[in-house]
Amino acid sequence: MASTAPPAVDVFTVRTAGVGAGLVATLSTLLTGEELARAARFVRAVDHDTFVIARALVRTTLSAYGPTAPRDWRFETNAHGCPFVVPAQAGVPGVAFNLSHTSGLVALAVTRGRLVGVDVERVDRVLREDVAGRFFAPDEVRDLRALPVDTQARAFFDYWTLKEAYIKARGMGLAIPLADFAFTLAPPAAPAIRFVDGFDDRPERWQFWQAWPTDVHRLALAVTRDDTDHALAVTLTDTSPEALVA
Repeated sequence: MASTAPPAVDVFTVRTAGVGAGLVATLSTLLTGEELARAARFVRAVDHDTFVIARALVRTTLSAYGPTAPRDWRFETNAHGCPFVVPAQAGVPGVAFNLSHTSGLVALAVTRGRLVGVDVERVDRVLREDVAGRFFAPDEVRDLRALPVDTQARAFFDYWTLKEAYIKARGMGLAIPLADFAFTLAPPAAPAIRFVDGFDDRPERWQFWQAWPTDVHRLALAVTRDDTDHALAVTLTDTSPEALVA
C-alpha cells in the first residue's frame, strides 16, 4: 500500500527502569524464538529486560505502519549488521527504522522511503578516556575544547549522538571513520555536517535533529531528505512499557 502522508519522522522513547518481571514476560511473547534466544544470553537482568522492551517497541510500533502483527515482522541485515524490514513487508515507500538504547531509555525512529538513524546516550556517565581526542574530527575537538571546561563533558554527547546517528543511518556503523566528517553546532540552528575531501556523500542530503527526552538523555536523529524538501517534520513521543502490550 502506498503512503500519501506528508514526509515525516516519528521518534518514540520508552523508559526502562523499574519494569516488572511480569510485564517483561508479557512483552517477550511478541518476540521471535531467535530474539528470545538472544535475550537469554544476557548475563545481567537489566540488559535482558532492555533488549526485550526494545524489540517489543520495534514490533508494536511497526504494526502502526503496515498490516503486519507485531510478532510477524521479519528483518534482514546488510553486510554491516544493520537490520531492515524485509521488502515484502516494508510497503511503498518502504518503512525504515532505527533503534538505540542506553541506561534507562530506548529510542526508536521510524519513517518511510528514507535512510534514518537515531542515537540516545546517558550524559551523566563518566568517560574514562579522551574519546573525542581519539575519534572526532580536528574541528570538532577544537570547538569542544573551546567551551567552558565544566560544560565539555555534557557537550561531548551532542557530537557523539550526532555522529552515531549518521553512521547508523548510512547502515555502515564504524566502517565509516568518525574523523571523516564533522558537525558544526550553532543553536538554535540545526546541526550541520561537512565531510573530508573525497568523502562519498553530500551535506545537503541530510537533516539532523536533537532532543532531550529526559534530563539526562541526549538524543540525535539523522534522516535523508530530497534536494527539494523543506525540513521534515519530526515528532517525539514518550510511551510506556505497558502501552506496548498488544
